[in-house]
Amino acid sequence: MFAITHEPLDPAVLVEAVRVDESGAVALFYGVVRNENMGRNVQYLEYDVYPEMAIKKMQEIADEVRAKYTITGIGVLHRVGRLEIGETSLLVAVSSAHRVAAFEACHFAVDRIKQVVPIWKKEVWDNGEEWIEGHVPGS
Repeated sequence: MFAITHEPLDPAVLVEAVRVDESGAVALFYGVVRNENMGRNVQYLEYDVYPEMAIKKMQEIADEVRAKYTITGIGVLHRVGRLEIGETSLLVAVSSAHRVAAFEACHFAVDRIKQVVPIWKKEVWDNGEEWIEGHVPGS
């Protein structure tokens, strides 16, 4: 399951999509809008996307994950539009027979999503705004 949506994200739907009977573990990552970044008081975020290319890149990342880790399923949901503090912007779920592969594959997938998927984020703060492009270390 790979999707871009303006609607709130439902982790249960994603977990159910990646879990199979061979899955002994499901790792689920939530990317959540926080109220501070680089010392600035963030009011909200706006996400924009090239949807067809974003889905294509998500599927390519899933192929990378499958080649690198022994997993039983992977799925990515990303929200676009205006998101308020505390809302979930990204869900990544990875299932595998064992927890180590699920955790490591999920971590790898999140990093790759930040690096290559054409989704852009605008931070709006108390006294300005800025489009953030690409992966920011530690974000």
